[in-house]
Amino acid sequence: MSGWLIAEDRFEEQDIAHLGNEYLSGNGFMGVRGTLDEYKKEQMVSINLAGVYDKHEDKWRESVNAPNPLYTFVMHQNEVYSVPDKEPVIHSQSLDFRNAIHKRVTTFRAKPGNITIESERFVSMDNRHVIGLAFSVRTDFDGEITLYTGIDSDVWDINGPHFINKQLYEKDGILLASCITGEKKINVVTAEGVLSKIPSDMEVVCRDDKILRKFSFDARANQTYIIEKVAFIDWSERGVSQTECVNKLQKALQLGYDELKARHIEAWDRIWDISEVRIDGDDEANMALNYSIYHLNCIAPRFSESMSIPARGLSGQVYKGAIFWDTEMFMFDYFLYTQPKIARTLIKYRIETLDGARKKAASYGFKGAFFAWESQEGGIDACSDFNVTDVFTGRPMRTYFKDKQVHVTSAIVYALKKYIKNTKDNQILYEGGYELLLESALFYKSILVRRDESELYEIHDVVGPDEYHERVNNNAYTNRMARFVFDTAVEIFVKLRNTDPAEFGRLNQRYDLVNLIPKLEKIKGSLYLQKPSGEEQIIEQFDGYFKLEEVDIETLRTRLLHEKEYWGGALGVATHTRIIKQADVVTMLCMFPDDYSAEIMKKNWDFYEPRTEHGSSLSACMYSLLACRTGNPDAAYPFFLTSAKADLKKGGKQWAGNIYIGGTHPASAGGAWMVAVFGFAGLKVKNNGLAVEGSLPENIKGIEFKVIFRNQLYLVRVGHDKSEIKKI
Repeated sequence: MSGWLIAEDRFEEQDIAHLGNEYLSGNGFMGVRGTLDEYKKEQMVSINLAGVYDKHEDKWRESVNAPNPLYTFVMHQNEVYSVPDKEPVIHSQSLDFRNAIHKRVTTFRAKPGNITIESERFVSMDNRHVIGLAFSVRTDFDGEITLYTGIDSDVWDINGPHFINKQLYEKDGILLASCITGEKKINVVTAEGVLSKIPSDMEVVCRDDKILRKFSFDARANQTYIIEKVAFIDWSERGVSQTECVNKLQKALQLGYDELKARHIEAWDRIWDISEVRIDGDDEANMALNYSIYHLNCIAPRFSESMSIPARGLSGQVYKGAIFWDTEMFMFDYFLYTQPKIARTLIKYRIETLDGARKKAASYGFKGAFFAWESQEGGIDACSDFNVTDVFTGRPMRTYFKDKQVHVTSAIVYALKKYIKNTKDNQILYEGGYELLLESALFYKSILVRRDESELYEIHDVVGPDEYHERVNNNAYTNRMARFVFDTAVEIFVKLRNTDPAEFGRLNQRYDLVNLIPKLEKIKGSLYLQKPSGEEQIIEQFDGYFKLEEVDIETLRTRLLHEKEYWGGALGVATHTRIIKQADVVTMLCMFPDDYSAEIMKKNWDFYEPRTEHGSSLSACMYSLLACRTGNPDAAYPFFLTSAKADLKKGGKQWAGNIYIGGTHPASAGGAWMVAVFGFAGLKVKNNGLAVEGSLPENIKGIEFKVIFRNQLYLVRVGHDKSEIKKI
């Protein structure tokens, strides 16, 4: 790793899954795993399509992978030279994430000598439908070589197959794979064209769900033979015009590979002009952070006015391709400050899935909007009531992610409020934002309980961010976020009554705002919030948490009977202890830093961190951010690196039984950006403007970045002794 380049200098079969994530390319319309040209579904090749979902039989509903137009391999004397089938003599794989260019070089030993293949590819940031590939073969001997390249429609599925109909054919020199999904009959089309520099006749062959071009030629020693490919991918519920795909692909081919690549790089240049963060004095941190930013840019839905980002980005069908609270709580700020149009797109997705949230709330007997824990199109909740498999019995275990993690709705309101504050784009409220806020407030109002003879409202039977402890009462984070929803609703609708009586009247007819506002005002002042208690001033995570067993993490780990058993739930080893999965109270303190003194925040950091297993990639950045805000950036630094390098580090949880749960970690990427900008640089909105209060680790000399605030671009520089914010 150095600068803008990550690279591998050897092939290890056990790294295939990880490298698919680490070397991912994408443009928000699709994500292409960093697999090699000759890989098939067994090596988890994936061209994952944003916003396309399908359910096969009674399996989990998940996102859809398109047919792969990059499939290419070489033969000599009837032997296939590809990994992992043949051990390479030399192999390297790299990603220039400044320009989003993926490369590989592999040399195989054949009987007469060496065969070397090289490839370069990009997923166009200029044209969301386009992928480019340049592939070459070179031998150090004279001999016949056969090169196959085309489309592999035998795609990798976790819970498929999703295509019930496939048509593979050639049209006007273009290869096409036109496929139909089973559930909604969505048409997915992959088209492929080649600019060949190989002196050979070309033959089209169709076999094993693949349509391929076959080039056979007499290779001369040390001469390079090249093909350049352009692919075009599209989908529609109404059907895709194959003729239109062919015409658009032919226009791209006329531009040529080099021009398409140049336009792609120019598009990335424009993104990096605002996105790049420069960390002075720490090359590792600088590289890791910008690599994280690269992943966020690869999956941003910049081509849509209403779409969101799955928890595992576009790295495959992991976590069903669903959107979690991760987007609003961990990724949203990056886009809000660098590409606010994308932040708006993320909010519009939630507005347009409001009906799904209403239906979910009603299904549990609540009012208002209860947003999906695992949201797919239309707000469908893809989460199962039995989301974990017991490793001892093989039976599904009842979990409560879907029905008890009520805090997801408040995360969406939190993002909406920040968007309005930072952009002054009040128009989004008239496009459904008012309804989203009201339905969210009504939801929390409907789940409140009040004990006999108590004046306080409480929230019972929930799961907080720490998922190891289920069905608890008065989770500190959940209650405080619900209070935020009530606060925001009262603030915005009192203001609306004074500034736009007509709109207030329209909403009043539906929601009876005249009577609702006083009720919300009363509730927000009477909602029970966990307070710092005792001499240590610790905020109890939920009612009864302090009564749980005190045990350290390593001791608890010795109680495991199986390495993959679930720590939470009814029988989990952590359930009856104070060990938590991820930041919970600490996340609350990060969201509301003005509520507590630095001393109280520090005491709670010291208390909860040793009791946190960090079993989620969402955890480290919250501990890092809070450490910065309590004046301890050196303690924050290792947690920051953990977040920034989440997709660079091998190992981790890749499988749960036979289910792949790997994939990229965009929430960690967003969290790393938050730490750098809000933690180390201390950027904040103050007095309707921007201010910084730097908290740099000792090894970082300075940090520089750009942000957009209220349609104005700013350059921010923060050092140990001097800081500045200036308009540019």
